Amino acid sequence: MTSGQIAIDPNTGKLIHGTIEDQASLILDNIKSILSAHNLTLSYVVKTNIFLTDLSLFERVNRVYMEYFQKPYPVRSTVGVAALPLGAIIEIDAIAIL
Repeated sequence: MTSGQIAIDPNTGKLIHGTIEDQASLILDNIKSILSAHNLTLSYVVKTNIFLTDLSLFERVNRVYMEYFQKPYPVRSTVGVAALPLGAIIEIDAIAIL
């Protein structure tokens, strides 16, 4: 399982402030890197949780999500939250199994 990931640039350690698509892509790239360090790919992910400070962004996040995952997509929960660490607008965690 990965802990919750926000859009932290691994080169700078700072939160990026791009579009929701930019942030979701960076988060999923970071999750991909975490899995890769354990010789896993996104195909091993069976569940994700997405936390959004603005649920009206869901469709835009969903389009990015579908670029990273293949059918059958991992089970997913999406939750609206009041705030996230460092002022992030999205956080994603993932559960992968062998």
